[in-house]
Amino acid sequence: MNTSASADQKQGKIQFDDNSLLPELFGDHDEHLIQIEQLLDVRLRYRGNSLEISGPETSREIADRVIVSLYTRLKNDLEIGEGEVKAAVRIASGNDIVDDYIQLRTKKRTIRPRSPNQAAYVKALDESDLVFGLGPAGTGKTYLAVAVAVTHLLQGKVDRIILSRPAVEAGERLGYLPGDLQEKIDPYLRPLYDALHDMMPVDQVVRRMASGEIEVAPLAFMRGRTLSHSYAILDEAQNTSAMQMKMFLTRLGEGSRMAVTGDMTQIDLPSGVRSGLGDALEVLEGVSGVSKIKFDDSDVVRHDLVTRIVRAYDKRGSIKP
Repeated sequence: MNTSASADQKQGKIQFDDNSLLPELFGDHDEHLIQIEQLLDVRLRYRGNSLEISGPETSREIADRVIVSLYTRLKNDLEIGEGEVKAAVRIASGNDIVDDYIQLRTKKRTIRPRSPNQAAYVKALDESDLVFGLGPAGTGKTYLAVAVAVTHLLQGKVDRIILSRPAVEAGERLGYLPGDLQEKIDPYLRPLYDALHDMMPVDQVVRRMASGEIEVAPLAFMRGRTLSHSYAILDEAQNTSAMQMKMFLTRLGEGSRMAVTGDMTQIDLPSGVRSGLGDALEVLEGVSGVSKIKFDDSDVVRHDLVTRIVRAYDKRGSIKP
């Protein structure tokens, strides 16, 4: 870590009251401090229980808020990593406020929103009967929806979780793939399994799937059903037809909630077939009980390059055939 500071730069200092938290705060080989230095153009130097911040006044103030925020997370028994550091810098730099009390406690981890849009999304998922999460890859649309569904199941607010997505494409033509039906559809449902396994031990996922408390199935399997006392999530909804979307939405039963996620810039439908997601957003505009949260590149929580990729595509416009 570069700890030198120019003569015309002022310094600030933070005192910590619990030295045992500092190794995790600073990161392996000071990786968190290095990340903050690079993002904010400051220099950080620690000795004992104090951290010295050198750099321009505005940058020092932001760095101070970032470090105090991360330290507070650790004192509240919450983990921090590269994603949390980036989120703290983004929030402190933009004066955005994310409620520290919004926490989703699953069996394996505690999950918090990392941007104001994510916080609004989690709040909507917890309170609204139907929520549309819209935006580019990496913004947490599906992950947070699964996290809320898992917490609702663990708290007894719902009896089961139903995760679905259109398999392959809107027509769901699976016949040409090798294997039995489960082997055909599993690759298209894998992101949903991955989210579940990130929040619950594998044995619990297997047990709850065997009991019917958790169901992961392609959209075609929803036809003719009533989903009562459930948390139902439809992922990749931009690849549904209007009829498929109507079919899914009208499965909503007593004591249930739904989340529908999608990215209108990544439609894989055949030419001339209108996306059911776009159609539903128009039809349901202004309908009571429906929430809509739009994400943008500032909400991307994957690798920094993903943010730059999203911005590059947005700048160019629609994808050319």
